[in-house]
Amino acid sequence: MNKSRMKLATGVATFLLVSTSAQATLQTDKVTLKGNMQVKYNKLPKAVTTLTEAFTEGMFYGRFRTNFFYWDWKNEYAGKTKDNKNNGVGGSLIYKTAPLKGVSATVGVYTSQNLDCFRMDKEDVKYSKAGKDTFSRYNVATGGHYGMTVLAQAYLQYDISKTSFIMGRQLFETVFTKSNDTKMIPNSFDGVTLTSKELSQTTLKVGYLMKQKLRDHISAHDLLAYDPASKWSQNDDASVNKNLTVDRIGQDNKLIVVSVTNTSMKNLKANVSYAAVPDVLSNLTLEAHYTIAVGSMKIVPGVRYMMQFDDLGANYGVANLKGKQTGYKDPNSLDTNLLCARVDFKQGAFLGRLGYSKVADKADIVAPWRGFPTGGFTRVMGQYNWYANTKTYMIRVGYDFSKANILPGFSIMGRYAIQDFDENKPGVAADSNVIHIDMRQNITKNSELKFRFGSASADKKAAKDYSYNEYRLEYNLFF
Repeated sequence: MNKSRMKLATGVATFLLVSTSAQATLQTDKVTLKGNMQVKYNKLPKAVTTLTEAFTEGMFYGRFRTNFFYWDWKNEYAGKTKDNKNNGVGGSLIYKTAPLKGVSATVGVYTSQNLDCFRMDKEDVKYSKAGKDTFSRYNVATGGHYGMTVLAQAYLQYDISKTSFIMGRQLFETVFTKSNDTKMIPNSFDGVTLTSKELSQTTLKVGYLMKQKLRDHISAHDLLAYDPASKWSQNDDASVNKNLTVDRIGQDNKLIVVSVTNTSMKNLKANVSYAAVPDVLSNLTLEAHYTIAVGSMKIVPGVRYMMQFDDLGANYGVANLKGKQTGYKDPNSLDTNLLCARVDFKQGAFLGRLGYSKVADKADIVAPWRGFPTGGFTRVMGQYNWYANTKTYMIRVGYDFSKANILPGFSIMGRYAIQDFDENKPGVAADSNVIHIDMRQNITKNSELKFRFGSASADKKAAKDYSYNEYRLEYNLFF
């Protein structure tokens, strides 16, 4: 057995031994913290009849949380990589007024402060990886300080029948847009949205989004444009297309999203989603999951097909996210597509998944809104596998020991992915094998501890080896 095969076999063996997710959730009287770290409200203020009662009968939702990150590169390269550590200590306080004639308001203040003893020096903030979302790099680099307190939610809501209209800064969950609240502060959007369940077994979501506020930003910024002159001031998401600059597309872009989910056919959940940044690009995504009962086990095959359309017609390179267009058949086009497939195996406390994804050999997928194109299929923690001509194979195994009445409040989940990038494209990553493990333990009814480990074993590219180990520790307490 050659060295690469030995490494692969060892990785698979380690994965299967350690990982045995059906991930547990943390459920309090007021909220449920889901496995993907989204917060679901179990208790909301009841409707009132006077303006005074709208405020006096409102409800507060408190959360204390900490996050610690350590990133260990196999090799450090001067000016490019450096082992790094960061932390966040803080939380959030959200207030919801009681509905008055269908009208209510929500305000959410979030804070992330950084302990001096476990963070990078100010001059080294550029080396921060996973932990960068616990502070604002722009603020620190421009003479400010570590730590940030932001208004991540502030909106008015109007409910009528089975329809909700929301206007203001909000969390908007679709295949394209996500709150991605795995650090200290969620990703939020400024705009107007509608969520309706008027049609039987159908959920309609429509969004007109005008600004985005990424997790490590204090103020809102453009939804798509990157500013190379001030690289952390506008959209600097890890998967932003750096060719779409402020000078080229302006900094007043809008994002339009329409999503329809239907469950009217027995055992079938289907979704059609559309997104567009006018005059730049658009995206149509089709997704379906079908449940098959086999004895006590459920087998759920699923598929996602994403089509990205170029509406820009640029006379400059846009195909590669980083600006390195070598190896792309049409460097001036954003046209591309992505196919994802998976099969889930669910039985009691056990969840197994086999996943596959393939990006066409055209352009990279543009997705800086934290709704990862391969998420739920082949994406592993910290990975971006939607570059052109990339194939990924993934196995996921998990067990909820609490659900099985073995160990109260404990669950474990592991993923192993083989990422096959196009080595003829210098602007994409090197081939890699990635192991990711999550362990969660509910401590009390209101709190949990979560440990995450990721290890990427990468091939050399341009004589450099970007293999690494990553460690995360998170604590959550709701009150």
